[in-house]
Amino acid sequence: MLGGALLIGAGVYQLTPLKNVCLTQCRAPATFIAQHWRGGFTGAFRMGIDYGIYCLGCCWILMALLFVGGVMNLVWIAAIAVFILFEKTLPFARFGGRVIGGAMIIAGLMSVTGLATIG
Repeated sequence: MLGGALLIGAGVYQLTPLKNVCLTQCRAPATFIAQHWRGGFTGAFRMGIDYGIYCLGCCWILMALLFVGGVMNLVWIAAIAVFILFEKTLPFARFGGRVIGGAMIIAGLMSVTGLATIG
């Protein structure tokens, strides 16, 4: 049940504007640095924190999905890593993320209702 609920939550998050904002910032580090430049050590540290928050906002729920398939399951780890790589680098990633989000919702609903097992 928990795994199915987590999949549903991850799928819904994939469709939110917050995910899109975080992904947009995280996909272009050079643009982020140019737009948020701050001088000195503390400025660089603050930019790193800000950028890290965007990247965390982009991928936190996907990392939580490791608990669905098992945190030591190399297939799940590789699948999530490849998805994150594609989502951050490919030009059609926004559409693909929405498709995967919908698939996660369906898989989660199937798991919660007992139509399928996950993990």
